[in-house]
Amino acid sequence: MSEEQQQSVNEYRAQRIVNLRKLEELGFEPYGRAFERTRLSEVRAGFEEDKKVRAAGRLMTIRRMGKASFATISDGTANFQIFIKKDLLSETLFEGFKYLDLGDFIGVEGRLFTTRAGEPTIEVHSWSFLGKAILQPPEKFHGLQDVEERYRKRYLDLMMNPESRDRFNKRSAILAEIRNFLHARGFIEVETPMMQAQAGGAAAKPFYTHHNALDTAMVMRIAPELYLKRLIVGGFDKIFELGKNFRNEGIDRTHNPEFTVLEVYEAYGDRTSMKAIIEGLLPHLCEKVLGRLTVEYGEAKEILDFTPPYREIAYKDAVKEMMGQDWFDLTVQQARAKAEAQGLEIDPAWDHLLITHEVYDKLVEKTLRQPTFVTRVPRQFVPLAKACADDPELVDVFEFVVAGKELCPGYTEQNDPEAQRKAFADQVGEDTEKIDEDFITALEHGMPPTGGLGMGIDRLVMMLTGTEVIRDVILFPQMKRLQTPSRQ
Repeated sequence: MSEEQQQSVNEYRAQRIVNLRKLEELGFEPYGRAFERTRLSEVRAGFEEDKKVRAAGRLMTIRRMGKASFATISDGTANFQIFIKKDLLSETLFEGFKYLDLGDFIGVEGRLFTTRAGEPTIEVHSWSFLGKAILQPPEKFHGLQDVEERYRKRYLDLMMNPESRDRFNKRSAILAEIRNFLHARGFIEVETPMMQAQAGGAAAKPFYTHHNALDTAMVMRIAPELYLKRLIVGGFDKIFELGKNFRNEGIDRTHNPEFTVLEVYEAYGDRTSMKAIIEGLLPHLCEKVLGRLTVEYGEAKEILDFTPPYREIAYKDAVKEMMGQDWFDLTVQQARAKAEAQGLEIDPAWDHLLITHEVYDKLVEKTLRQPTFVTRVPRQFVPLAKACADDPELVDVFEFVVAGKELCPGYTEQNDPEAQRKAFADQVGEDTEKIDEDFITALEHGMPPTGGLGMGIDRLVMMLTGTEVIRDVILFPQMKRLQTPSRQ
């Protein structure tokens, strides 16, 4: 903020404090008490001429015209016009209204009527002062010009931007409907530790902390998977968890270090039972929250269609479609040359498998726009899944991809403790202390055949609300801390 802008802010603030003092002199309590009211959305839905109402909200506009004024209040559910007239109020209430500012909170009592312009309005017979805004809200038509400021001061974004508020209302509805869908199918919601002795369930860099009472190092979880599988061992058969994961990694348009996930596990299930959940859950969310099965996504307004069934394609076939039918017959040198010709940077030490996966990550995945299950993935990339019955080099999984981004993996889970130990060992190399021995012990007590999936909720909300930026669907995304100037 420039010095000139800061001076303007200070001047507005000083004037608002003057107005507050004048209201106090008139006998108004600066920050009011609870006010029994009807939500403005309900007032609008139940509108009847001459009906008596009590409502409350933040002043968003004020048009003063001598002995009468029109204003708009908002309570987060709707905006509603109010009408102030001198001969309808006591002298103190009419005089006090002169010192109200945009952003102040008031409660009103009065009757409903419709203006000549056809606007439903509350004719105010009494009002109460509920809270003073010392700082000026953003300008109505320009709002917050700095995009980062919208994230740092989300309260201003929500105050001035109905689209943003609607997006977070949809996020809440999506979470509620996920729970409704799974509960209706016999799943129960559980909670597992977010602070763990050992990171597991994914390959990611954790956040570290220290448990003072136990005098031991701990990590914030990178995934709940291994604890949820312990519950399957213990006898729970259909479980899910909605919660936070933490990964000490980069921040970009689709990644935030703190993010929300859904993980689902079903005993006696497999990849196909998880596929059935996805093909049931996504249409359910679309119909319940959006009222339709299609979404306009991103700046290009790409139409995503969530009508099942969804396309299914094997990993190798998807790569062949991009790189040619002979791709897996090429030598490492030929594959490297062909990948580099497509603009990829290939490490000279990579083998054919790693080159192929770079091709999939950088070229193939982004072409999968409509909902697609990519199946039969090389086992090296999914150490917690069971091998395909016809090919031990592949695992029985899917990666569910929409708009070029992975939304959800689904597995036939590994329940063989010896095979699981070998997969962990292959993954960690010489760092054998990273193998979760307690989890292996749990598997040795016996785990039934199980299907599991994990879905990134932030990315799901991005898909269903049409935004390509993860910060738009997280109320308070991680941001670099700025020094806040002190105010006397």
